Amino acid sequence: MQYRAVIKKTNEWWIGWLVDLPGVNAQERTREQAIESLRIGAQEMLATEIPFEAEGLMVTIEIPTPALVP
Repeated sequence: MQYRAVIKKTNEWWIGWLVDLPGVNAQERTREQAIESLRIGAQEMLATEIPFEAEGLMVTIEIPTPALVP
């Protein structure tokens, strides 16, 4: 799977987040470390089990893919 990431250098740190997986963020000393931290964060988030509650209803919704602005 591929996810869009935003990364940028601020002072001495590289920060980043995944646009498609809110909550996956990183702050590292190098660009490569930031990307790897995002990769690990995404894997951990996707591997997290979400317990189903008896009163809950799980549905799937479809959202059109947005056109990316160049």
